[in-house]
Amino acid sequence: MRVNGSQLVMEVLLQHGVDTVFGYPGGAALNLYDALYEYSDRIKVVTTAHEQGASHAADGYARATGKTGVCFATSGPGATNLVTGIATAFMDSIPLVAITANVPDSLIGRDAFQEVSISNVVIPVTKHTYFINNIDNLEDALYNAFRIASSGRKGPVLIDITKDVTAAMTNYKPRKPIDKDPLPAFEKADLKKVADMINASSKPVIYCGGGVAASNAGEELLQLMDKAGIPAAHTLMSAGVIGYDNPKNLGMAGMHGTIAANKAFDRADLMIALGTRFSDRVALNPEKFGKRAQKIQIDIDASELNKNVFVDLGITADIKDFLTQLLPLIKENGHEEWLSLATGWKSKTGDVKSGDAELHPSEILHSVCDMTDKDTIYVTDVGQHQMWAAQYLKHEHTKQFLTSGGLGTMGYGYGAAIGAQVGCPDARVIHFTGDGSFHMNLNEGCTAVSQELPIITIIMNNQVLGMVYQWQGIFYDHRYSATDLHRKTDFLKIAEGFGAKGFKADTPDEFEEVFAKALKEKGPVWIDCHIAKSEYVYPMIPGGGTIEDMIIG
Repeated sequence: MRVNGSQLVMEVLLQHGVDTVFGYPGGAALNLYDALYEYSDRIKVVTTAHEQGASHAADGYARATGKTGVCFATSGPGATNLVTGIATAFMDSIPLVAITANVPDSLIGRDAFQEVSISNVVIPVTKHTYFINNIDNLEDALYNAFRIASSGRKGPVLIDITKDVTAAMTNYKPRKPIDKDPLPAFEKADLKKVADMINASSKPVIYCGGGVAASNAGEELLQLMDKAGIPAAHTLMSAGVIGYDNPKNLGMAGMHGTIAANKAFDRADLMIALGTRFSDRVALNPEKFGKRAQKIQIDIDASELNKNVFVDLGITADIKDFLTQLLPLIKENGHEEWLSLATGWKSKTGDVKSGDAELHPSEILHSVCDMTDKDTIYVTDVGQHQMWAAQYLKHEHTKQFLTSGGLGTMGYGYGAAIGAQVGCPDARVIHFTGDGSFHMNLNEGCTAVSQELPIITIIMNNQVLGMVYQWQGIFYDHRYSATDLHRKTDFLKIAEGFGAKGFKADTPDEFEEVFAKALKEKGPVWIDCHIAKSEYVYPMIPGGGTIEDMIIG
């Protein structure tokens, strides 16, 4: 068929099952948006308040649905506004294709209005970039972008297309998407080494990261835990891989992890690290981390092996593929004494209420879990509320908890919640944020209203930048520099101005009452919850510390 460059983009999107595009129009992108108008019966367009919101929405859509998210932007500032969202997806290995339109090829390199070489800007935070100034190169770039984004360690790909190419004519014959790259091969001898190490250990522990979720290896992980009697702890990125109520689930590990998880890591004689990079928020002191244990690291990305912590055995493999082949070699073992010790530490971690207000974060989170079903999708911004959500929510599956782990992006939450709700229209989406994070992205309230999305936003409002405030209180002798902002923001009035519903809660009873009302609304709702400045996230291991340095409360 005869199509122009913009129509070609739409045809390839359809070939890859894309049904939604998040973005913001502009001069260089006019041809792309004209094509979106033509294809509006097959591709939904969600126009966000800001391009960063579009990239976060595409990210949230990808995490919630398991598909590749797609976002559009125009040249110059439109394209650069995507960068934070692209970097967020890169750090958390989320499949995303960002398509930007640039100035015509004749103006490239002339400092034209809204000209930026975005393909060069994002090289450090993408798996691959394309700069397309010839129509003959567009089709292959599009097909390969989707292959690259979803193969191996998933991640974002950017395609920058000059405006003249979006209008140029070409021939197109629909074809199937390119197969994903083959899974990494590994030696059978390595399977036996891992099995022998597990079978010989007396105090094994599993340390599972986002790679377990990305490879959909949750079932195989549970089989390994049950067959060999191994307790497991998870990172922020793998919350939900192990059910909240699983007795072998030790909870989240690391800086704000549970006592049980961190003690088990310290006491184990074998650590099996699956799909995780030993980040500095878990292995806070790399030389002393898991010092009593032999360490096995299995990851689909060879560059992660021995990067942060030296291991006894490192294997490049897809987690699901590896565990599937490993399970028949594992001997039945209850490890009753070790399991009893490790799971016994769980009783030492309970609700921590350090603030002097009537409403505490744990009470909010318990009420939300009690009043919603197990398929609810929880989305967070970044800060104290993020850690409380990770600690107290009753996670059931990985697509249920969406958060910016690696980059720690304040302002991620509302855009991601919009993407999740658009991708999963029948699911309940709850967005947790703090007043600091929410000030960065509350502009997307207009998007939630215009799209009629019933997202409930719960603002844990302590009037400060909570996590930094906590660090200043503990480590900087209460010198609160630029964290107590004395803002007078009335979130209820802003919600009303956007066309959303707004409620306020100062006590547990008030929260339950207004949350019940929020659940009945058909559009977006904001709930402003007053919590104390003195409410800290505990437990806490300071940066560079070990289990001996853990602050309980």
